[in-house]
Amino acid sequence: MSAIFKREMRAYFTSPIGFIFVAIFFIINGALFSYFTLQAGSSSDISNYFLLVLFLFIILIPLLTMKLFCEERKQKTEQLLLTAPISLIDMVGAKFFAAYIMFAGTFLASAVCNLIPYFIYCEDVNLASILGNIVGILLIGGAFVAIGMFVSALTENQFVAAITTMAVIAFLLFINFANAYIGSAPVRVVLSWISIFARFFDFTYGILNLSSLLYYASVMFIFLFLTVRVYENRRWS
Repeated sequence: MSAIFKREMRAYFTSPIGFIFVAIFFIINGALFSYFTLQAGSSSDISNYFLLVLFLFIILIPLLTMKLFCEERKQKTEQLLLTAPISLIDMVGAKFFAAYIMFAGTFLASAVCNLIPYFIYCEDVNLASILGNIVGILLIGGAFVAIGMFVSALTENQFVAAITTMAVIAFLLFINFANAYIGSAPVRVVLSWISIFARFFDFTYGILNLSSLLYYASVMFIFLFLTVRVYENRRWS
């Protein structure tokens, strides 16, 4: 498992993908934070910044996940993974942790760079809200990485994997806004239940809602499980 993890981490920095991801994240994230800090002034209300970071994931998460399995099929190395003396769970887990650590490390480094001057100059910092937002984004990022991995396992075309992942993430984020245009109460309940965006609001107030934590963990587990199942079918086909 550690060998695959190290190979995936190394691949992010021996190809342009890792540098592009970090550069785009820092530039856009820094610009957003600067804008909303100026808007907030001496206030501690920068919740809109964290909300927009979620929508940034529509573009950024697919950059990390599109190659995870597509590249294996394209370079004909998939069979080496399938016949290696390692379980499929460990193989999928190693790739997931590599992509997730790349995401989480970049986000946390960016957050530290942004928040240190904010803590210094802001008169009234709502620490619970900031920590809640950070925890929520880390959980949602994990769910999106798992979704991107599953999509990558279904195709050998990185472009198709990226576009499909973008569509799925956008759907899960924007589905909450569709409720305003739907008259059926049962449909609205279902859409609210599966909406990743709707469940994030508790975190913006510094509330760690157990049901939301379980929901994000379940999304990660389900899509990682489905990815393992895809490769189980390939191994025996």
